[in-house]
Amino acid sequence: MSQQLSNMSRVIIFYDGGCPLCVKEMKHLNKLDKSNRLVFENINAEDFNLRYPHIDPVAANRYLHGVDSNGNEIYGLDVTYAAWQAVGKGAYIAPLRWPIIRWLADSVYLLFAKHRNRISRWLTGQERCEQCNL
Repeated sequence: MSQQLSNMSRVIIFYDGGCPLCVKEMKHLNKLDKSNRLVFENINAEDFNLRYPHIDPVAANRYLHGVDSNGNEIYGLDVTYAAWQAVGKGAYIAPLRWPIIRWLADSVYLLFAKHRNRISRWLTGQERCEQCNL
């Protein structure tokens, strides 16, 4: 489902294609993306480094990386917010970006990201997949 960025109004999400929870979230966002505003890029794709040499896949595996509609690199919950905003659902997670809540939400996200494979095993019965189907 990799797409080329042809319009700067799009948001690129660099996701871990071997993480069942990550792929489930990308599938959900893809269903909501009626205007094709999201570009999903698997950091484990064979040609990832050729197409995105400026994105470190090791760092992108630690926490979510993306590029917003202005071409700026964004990270963590800022990527999630940009994606949900792009599909018209940003209001659902906007409170996570409010100044008082932001620090706590970002801290919880980093903890989640660090343990997402273990959490995935608890929730889906599968810790990793070779490459999950998107």
